[in-house]
Amino acid sequence: MTISAFQITKKGTHPIQTHARTLDEITRELPQGFYTTFSTLNAGTKVLGMHMHLQRLFIPAKELSFHPAVDEMTLRHRVAELAKTFLPKEARIRLILAKNDASMYIVIQQFDALPRKVFEEGVQVVTAALARIAPRVKDTGFISSSNHQRRLVGGDVFEVLLTKEGKILEGMTSNFYAVKKDTLITAQRGILLGVTRRAVLRLARGEGMSIEYRSPHVDEKFNEAFLTSSSRGVVPIVSIDGEPVGQGRVGEWTKMLSKAYQAYVKERSEKIDS
Repeated sequence: MTISAFQITKKGTHPIQTHARTLDEITRELPQGFYTTFSTLNAGTKVLGMHMHLQRLFIPAKELSFHPAVDEMTLRHRVAELAKTFLPKEARIRLILAKNDASMYIVIQQFDALPRKVFEEGVQVVTAALARIAPRVKDTGFISSSNHQRRLVGGDVFEVLLTKEGKILEGMTSNFYAVKKDTLITAQRGILLGVTRRAVLRLARGEGMSIEYRSPHVDEKFNEAFLTSSSRGVVPIVSIDGEPVGQGRVGEWTKMLSKAYQAYVKERSEKIDS
């Protein structure tokens, strides 16, 4: 799938030559920095939690007292312009703010939604003993340091779950949740607090679920499990390390939350260029 990369400055959008085939490959070619990844909605005009995604860049920059090459409004405008080039398809976008010189980069490709089969039949995941050094910050350095584990994804393996001392923290590119009866279990510490995660927790409470903030054990028995991310929504997990989750099929709570999240996205997504 074709991937395009650009450096964004106050003067314009400047193409970067690359032969990379994935977002992670080109990310490793660019300067290390803070990043965020999301997909567009509504014919390339909206993103769920756009402001929160941008704050993943601007808040760390402020804390380190350096000024990004472009401000938020300029960045929004450039993203909106590039997203239009993929119409009628949506776009998957990664923004990177370099630590060395505060330069800004956009990596963009066509976004293809997951097949319906994924949501109807669920996915298989595996675990790896790995955790983020600075879990509250999305740093591209983690993409490089976790390259070996990322290569596990493919074939029947949809995602790698990061674990510490035998407990599940999060997915490599997602947040993780387990369900026991009417209780949703998810880590609170040592993880990246995803934009989709915030919405799903709110929806779960609204549907009458209790929330238990802890890192579930790898060997713990769950009725259901799922992961979430901005580009994929709510994805059912039916197997962890080859062992079935619950009955080995998509659970009712997961189906309900997936449906509720889809409605939430349509209602709450914000304009990119606002």
